[in-house]
Parts: sequence; C-alpha cells; structure tokens
Amino acid sequence: MAEEEIGHITHYFPKIGVAVIEITAGSLKAGETIRIKGHTSDFTQTVESLQQEHLSVPEINKGVSAGMKVKEHVREGDKVFRVTP
Repeated sequence: MAEEEIGHITHYFPKIGVAVIEITAGSLKAGETIRIKGHTSDFTQTVESLQQEHLSVPEINKGVSAGMKVKEHVREGDKVFRVTP
C-alpha cells in the first residue's frame, strides 16, 4: 500500500473523539482510507465524514481544515497520510 502525506492534526477534542485536520497537499474525500501517525498514535481508518462549521462536506482541499471523527486518541502535529492500494 502506498502512502502520501496530505496534512496534519491541528486540534483534538477528546470528549467527542474529533480531530481537526489541515490539508497541506492534495485533497481528502469522505470514503478514503487514511493513516494517522505521531509519537503515540499510528492507526488506519476510513473517513466516514468531514465537517466544516457543523456542516458535512464531501471533500476538503489544500489549505482547508475540517473536523473528522477518529477511532483513537490523536495529538496536535500528528501527520495524516492517504493510503492507496
């Protein structure tokens, strides 16, 4: 599986399990598989949905941030990779 770095975590809300992802290269769409890797986190998951200002969006592009539910604890600065088969 190939991995392409597309962004990083800018904030994490532990009570609701939501991470804010800033895209620094390319784009991210709902339904894609991502890997989040940092000092204490390293897991892969499918993007169920992306939200901006409490509204669902199908895709975010470079320079944009969005919230996403994550299955494990993440930290600010963790890198986000798109995983392609």
